[in-house]
Amino acid sequence: MHILLVSGEYPPMQGGVGDYTRELARAFVAQKHTVSVLVPSALAHAHGEQDATGCRVLPRVEGWGWRCWRQIRQVVEQIRPDVIDVQYQAAAYDMRVPAINALPWRWRRLDGTPPIAVTFHDLKPPYLFPKAGPLRNATVRLLARHSDAVIVTNAEDLETAQRWPFAGQPGARRHRPSLHQIPIGSNINVSPPAGYQRSAWRAAQGYRPEDVLWAYFGFLNESKGGETLIRALARSQPPAHLLMIGGRVGSSDPTNQAYAQQIESLIDELGLTERVRWTGYVAQEQVSAALLSADAVVLPYRDGISFRRGSLHAALAHGCPIISTFPAVRLPELVQCKNVLLVPPDDPDALSRAVQRLHDDPELGRRIGRGAAALARQFTWERIAERTVNEVFVSALALG
Repeated sequence: MHILLVSGEYPPMQGGVGDYTRELARAFVAQKHTVSVLVPSALAHAHGEQDATGCRVLPRVEGWGWRCWRQIRQVVEQIRPDVIDVQYQAAAYDMRVPAINALPWRWRRLDGTPPIAVTFHDLKPPYLFPKAGPLRNATVRLLARHSDAVIVTNAEDLETAQRWPFAGQPGARRHRPSLHQIPIGSNINVSPPAGYQRSAWRAAQGYRPEDVLWAYFGFLNESKGGETLIRALARSQPPAHLLMIGGRVGSSDPTNQAYAQQIESLIDELGLTERVRWTGYVAQEQVSAALLSADAVVLPYRDGISFRRGSLHAALAHGCPIISTFPAVRLPELVQCKNVLLVPPDDPDALSRAVQRLHDDPELGRRIGRGAAALARQFTWERIAERTVNEVFVSALALG
């Protein structure tokens, strides 16, 4: 099968959607599919015709305004894919006009077009323009309604999508798109540098054997509870250190920069500058080593723990003791004190007490880490790719 992935992000851009697209493409190629990835033309300097995943990278889209329809159409006519999968997150498309959202609607009016699936990395609406109001959510539903298949990555978004009352569309391949929940996986392999030893790595970073080391992984964003994390650190006993792993803000969401500045100001205000270290954007091997070296990975999401979070999947894959917040919907895979330790959101006292509990009970931390590693086996890229092809693409082609 020839699969065309369309993404507003792709490495070396910093962003979860781009990392997901790369890993999914690699898994498709390993399963003997032909894969092309259509990405912004600004990435032309970074990619030849084939990247390390074995897929063909096509930096052909000059912008995600209305002209992208013609550019996407030209690529499809040139390479003739069997199916298209749009990787959607509003921030990844620099959303000022909803051109990518209307692509499936436009597709319906053209002859000889392949089926189109959309993978929603979240359901957040685009900003578009001031006072766009209800139009913002309408553009998300428009994208789903005219697609042949909709993929969501988590239980929360599945509940929302199931409430979309799509009517039959004249000339549509089916009266409503098929709806599937297929998770994401970890973008960070367990791959520390050769010869890695936990104690030696910690010492090289300036940590003493007795130091308590928290780790946070991922871009700073208002939904991720950065203030709660910093206030909990200020309350920690014994005083803990915090390692902020990876880039601070990413390449796509401009609101992250202002939020990161707020967090940095709070660190200064609470006198924590000497206890917080930022790695910046580093190679995958360094991220892996940092995760393996932490006493706890602390992810205090304001909207609750969710399997749509790549940072969570990375911590699971590394068998880390994870502390996070109660989910917005029931997630039976997560079991308190077995593979995660959960606290209420926006509660720095509860968060600090939870990390203290792990410090006082090392066996509890080891048990949670083992459970996390076991749970991560449900989210391998091989399994994700197989499900995407067999449950989504094959069905869409049969109905096309």
